[in-house]
Amino acid sequence: MTAQKSLVISLYFALAFAIFPLFTFAQEHEQEHKSLQEAEEEFNATEMIMHHIGDAHGWHFFGEGDSAVTLPLPVILYTDNGLVTFMSSEFHHDTEGHHVVEKDGMRFVNLHEDIYRLDAGAETVEFDADHHPVNASKPWDLSITKNVAAMFLTVILMLLFFTSLARHHKKNTHAPKGFNNALETLVLFVRDDIAIPQIGEKKYMKFMPFLLTVFFFIWITNLMGLLPGAANVTGNIAVTVSLGLFTMLIMIFNGNKDFYKHTFWMPGIPTWVKPILAVVEGLGLLIKPAALMIRLFANITAGHIIILSLIGLIFILENAGIAGVSVPFALFITVLELLVAFLQAFIFTILSALFIGMAVEEHEHH
Repeated sequence: MTAQKSLVISLYFALAFAIFPLFTFAQEHEQEHKSLQEAEEEFNATEMIMHHIGDAHGWHFFGEGDSAVTLPLPVILYTDNGLVTFMSSEFHHDTEGHHVVEKDGMRFVNLHEDIYRLDAGAETVEFDADHHPVNASKPWDLSITKNVAAMFLTVILMLLFFTSLARHHKKNTHAPKGFNNALETLVLFVRDDIAIPQIGEKKYMKFMPFLLTVFFFIWITNLMGLLPGAANVTGNIAVTVSLGLFTMLIMIFNGNKDFYKHTFWMPGIPTWVKPILAVVEGLGLLIKPAALMIRLFANITAGHIIILSLIGLIFILENAGIAGVSVPFALFITVLELLVAFLQAFIFTILSALFIGMAVEEHEHH
């Protein structure tokens, strides 16, 4: 019964998160050299990689320009004249600030996935020498971007999975079969191999909803991020910061008297040293969740960059032999990424449980 309550509470946590893949060779003929230069001019690997790992106002699947297949998403802007909403398709796939969208007497452009509002009377965006817009400003952007849409999709999947498991246990006393059995095995894994060893049997149940939610949220988004055209959710620093803040707040608000005593005025230490150690330990409260968010962000982003770099070599060098090497390497890295997707969810969850366990540890264990 208690486990069912934890599953239901974990769904609320999931909703809270949502609101908020080598060679060098000499050029012997001038014509070949020219072709390579042209290829480099036409294909910008850095731009391609940043485009794929970055967030966007439309969900782009494949194609370029007007032939691109993109799922339009709502653009929601808060300006000094109130809310302005329209679909990202009104930019007609333009992210260079060329296409101007007029709404409620205001003009907006999409400049590298940042929405700018043109100053009154301006017809087009103008740039300074450093390519910064000089006659436009950013409104508050509350849009449902690709990453936000992917988080909603993750939440929907989690709702379906856990609702089905909770419904089974409500009607039956025997163990579930099929997918629900695998799901329950993972739930028990989080409980028996993460929560209880790190927090203790007396208090682990209080934090199971958070630990289950964060584990499945990170794992599912990591797996979906490996699909072609998918969003790179946990490779977005804003998302990992939010996850890290959840851990920090839970640790701070559930810390007991002994935890704060040993953090800010530790016993058995000379008095003159205590203020120095208190500053160090206080910073540790911030460094712990910061390490969590940076580790997750860096590992997921690095994996995507490696895969995209290997694919990019084919277009940069325009050589079929490169494809014979880079594609198998990219597939190999992708398989590793399947493992990394799980490991990162596991590491984030077990470290969160460890930090929480340190905060709620009983006095007699010190």
